Amino acid sequence: MAISGRFFLLALLLVVPLIAAPYAITWVVALAVLLAVSAADLLLAASPRRIAVRREMPAGVRLTESTTAVLRLANESPRLLRGQVRDGWQPSAGAANALQALRIPAGERAVVRVSLRPVRRGDLRTEHVTFRSFGPLGMAAWQKTIAAPGTLRVLPPFHSKRHLPSKLRRLRELDGRAAVQIRGAGTEFDSLRDYVRGDDVRSIDWRATARRRDVVVRTWRPERDRRVVIVLDTSRTSAARIGDEPRLDTGIEASLLLAVLAERGGDRVSLVAYDRRVRARVSSSGKGNMLGAMVQGLAPLQPELIELDAAGVPGQVRSVTAHRALVVLVTSLDAGAAGEGLIPLVAQLARRHVVVVASVRDPALDEARRERSTASLAYRAAAAEHALNRRAAVMAVLRQMGAEVVDAPPHELPPELADMYIRLKAAGRL
Repeated sequence: MAISGRFFLLALLLVVPLIAAPYAITWVVALAVLLAVSAADLLLAASPRRIAVRREMPAGVRLTESTTAVLRLANESPRLLRGQVRDGWQPSAGAANALQALRIPAGERAVVRVSLRPVRRGDLRTEHVTFRSFGPLGMAAWQKTIAAPGTLRVLPPFHSKRHLPSKLRRLRELDGRAAVQIRGAGTEFDSLRDYVRGDDVRSIDWRATARRRDVVVRTWRPERDRRVVIVLDTSRTSAARIGDEPRLDTGIEASLLLAVLAERGGDRVSLVAYDRRVRARVSSSGKGNMLGAMVQGLAPLQPELIELDAAGVPGQVRSVTAHRALVVLVTSLDAGAAGEGLIPLVAQLARRHVVVVASVRDPALDEARRERSTASLAYRAAAAEHALNRRAAVMAVLRQMGAEVVDAPPHELPPELADMYIRLKAAGRL
């Protein structure tokens, strides 16, 4: 049961006779009037127990976009339903009109639309709907909470999709070259041509040279249908907020752009979200549904407050492919995390695969080291400089092992990782 503002207004009006005649009988009459009015109002109110609820949910919505959840209500009581309904969404769902007024005649139906604008990625849930049914006087109401579970999947926004057309143009230009004069693993033989100054002598075809009695070199084209394995770190380091989003969300953006680009480039792409166990696994199937499968698989991912099991990553890569591949580790370059497992992991993977380590850098560090106007800011700048130097030292070690490193602020990491993929493809290292 609930009472409204009208009930308190009536109680205030009854204070007047109590002040004028402060006797016991006056108190009894005032309380009797309040109880009688409330009881009569409740008797004439429709029972919320006899409201049928059916929920309709959208399949999903991208983060920062709007959608609508629908409640279909049926008043199965013999009385007019006057009251309110509240849909019990969690705050991050961004329900703009979760509380709405109701007026449903007996035996009729109504549709309630709740506008949602989520502010957090993942599966957002609502478990119940709460009704208040008032009587004709609007003094008191029956209140009932009815179970009506629903789940809205909030997908990654994929803002970096705007970079995809320009990156695809560069890939088409790369694939359209008649002869790419490159040598090394991950290239396919294209044709023979005469040697010109500047060609790599290792590309000379000695048998063809002997037959033609002129120096002939092989030309190569970038190899297609290569393996790209993206390992997305979901351990505790991915929970750190860089700017206005967690590090994991930036990693998802970069992984989406790279995966779509590589698939359009003719490569086979697999993504593994991992910390101590696999949280998500998606692979391209050649049916053009890689993006849809990835956004659905990555949407419910949340950072896990545990350490990354770096020793288990090579096994996850082997479970995807037994051949040479481009392995992209989307993880943290913090000195502590690198010392605990990243450097040994990269050393092991680089013996067999082409390895790229992608990490988001906090732009606040670059800003802090430039501001030294006060003593406290100078100490802060020194701490930022120290953190950046340690980060640079980790990157230098990784590059010495043969790995490529992409270290960029949140909005620059996805396009820079895509550029790294294109450079590796052009150099014939895939």
